[in-house]
Amino acid sequence: MHANSSPVISNQRYPHPRLAEIVRRHLQSAHRARIAEHNRQAYQLLKEKLGEWPRPLVVDSFCGTGRSTAALAGRHPEHFIIGIDKSASRLAKHPPAESDNYVLLQADCEDIWQLLVLDGLQADFHYILYPNPWPKRAHLQRRIHGHASFGLLLQLGGLLELRSNWQLYVEEFGVAMHLAGHRGIVSAVADSDIGLTLFEQKYRQSGHELWAYSIRIVP
Repeated sequence: MHANSSPVISNQRYPHPRLAEIVRRHLQSAHRARIAEHNRQAYQLLKEKLGEWPRPLVVDSFCGTGRSTAALAGRHPEHFIIGIDKSASRLAKHPPAESDNYVLLQADCEDIWQLLVLDGLQADFHYILYPNPWPKRAHLQRRIHGHASFGLLLQLGGLLELRSNWQLYVEEFGVAMHLAGHRGIVSAVADSDIGLTLFEQKYRQSGHELWAYSIRIVP
């Protein structure tokens, strides 16, 4: 693995001026988007797994190759870990599972979040590790905290941790959480705490600063 990752480049230097407007608008109405059939099928697989082995949930959203999901399965042995990513090619790189307390779903995170909420399920832990930052100023509503599904994170609850190599993204996420009535912590990721994803290792070796936002959400 070569440490040659470029830093995030953006035409936005400060929290987006429309952040509060957009977050408040999304929080005022429930997110009920049409759920794609392939996401329903992936969720059905999850329900079958949970039926076989009901345990508290850990959600690993945008899990990429699932390396982080497997690592979290070791970190939380008494939980069932759900790794979600829409890319079949990334998930295909995952080696055969060495543990039976996790599952990888090829699906859109927003649809799986919605289905979990509709079934009244909540997470004990929720990890969002290095999501696409959508760094252009015009792309605010493609970021997690600017998307209409943002409120689903609050309903899923649990100890939520988001990490990024773009400090502004983490700070914006924290502002959005504050607007929703939740105060978390923004902090630098220590060298001793990296390694959940290959991206994380590559970013650090490329000299990037890594940032995290963490909060315990009680719906």
